Amino acid sequence: MERLPIFLSVVTVVRNDKERLAQIAGALCTPLAELVSDYEVIIIDNASQDGSLEAYRQLVATSGLPNLQVYALTKEVDVDTAYSVGLENALGDFIAFIDPTTDDVGFLPAMLDKAAAGSDVVFATNQRKARQGIAYRTSARIFNTLYARLNGIDLDRDAPYFRVLSRSVANFILQHPLPSVTFRHLPATGGFSRTNLTYSAAPKDPRPKRLTESIDRGVRLLVSTTQAPMRLVTWLSLFGAVSNVVYSAYVVLVGLLKEDVAPGWVTLSLQQSGMFFLISLVLLVLGEYVINMARLSSEGPRYHVGQEFTSAIMTRRQRLNVEEARPAARALPTAGA
Repeated sequence: MERLPIFLSVVTVVRNDKERLAQIAGALCTPLAELVSDYEVIIIDNASQDGSLEAYRQLVATSGLPNLQVYALTKEVDVDTAYSVGLENALGDFIAFIDPTTDDVGFLPAMLDKAAAGSDVVFATNQRKARQGIAYRTSARIFNTLYARLNGIDLDRDAPYFRVLSRSVANFILQHPLPSVTFRHLPATGGFSRTNLTYSAAPKDPRPKRLTESIDRGVRLLVSTTQAPMRLVTWLSLFGAVSNVVYSAYVVLVGLLKEDVAPGWVTLSLQQSGMFFLISLVLLVLGEYVINMARLSSEGPRYHVGQEFTSAIMTRRQRLNVEEARPAARALPTAGA
């Protein structure tokens, strides 16, 4: 197989995998050497506590693996933040994000073929999922359905972590103030050419995922990338303001039509409804302000030029009054020479 003439960066995140680090790094470096003309493997160590640093020193030594970069974080972060660290330090024309314990590295050539053919984003989804508990599977199904309704993206199908991004997409994500927040969904919504592939391979890692960690990551993603939670607050504020106006009209009618109204009830009721009406209006304005600020911070840069094309024929150049330089004539020898 002829190697692709590209520089490929491969990013992976590990934590507390000291015993398998050599196997993980070797599973990435070995096929890449035969797949592309130049490559680098970036390992993000998510604050391992099993003494992995010594294993990393051996991997990057003169007797270790070539083209390997290791970034050891000082504290554990979510997987999106860890991947964004690799994105910031990757130098390749294309950047692949792989979890070798769950993703099939052997499917990477098919993804690179699509990327080299012009796809800026290539996603790959494994049809065979690792076995998880009932609570985790139920929560994941509910969250994916809710997020797809609110944001129009099925994260499991349209934006999996196994992906290949072009340098243009990487620059687009890095222009965002918080790349770690938008790493998961922005490539699927940035307007770039996208390809979604599927494959079937047995998951390699039998370890179940932690439900609490997944819920925390899902809530953070839902709040930071959609306007639905704050939009609900604004609708409730509007409903409260209208309800207080209706209640005030009801109090006035009772005071006008009934004779046995308790003393002070009308004025006290109008005072309370007026206060709650003002509070509802304040919450409504604040909610809309927060929504506008969140929209500005989550949509990324105002514009990004993904590709640029220029016509090979430029008529304006033909109209330019420019004469091509001619070679100077050779001086004739003089009679006395």
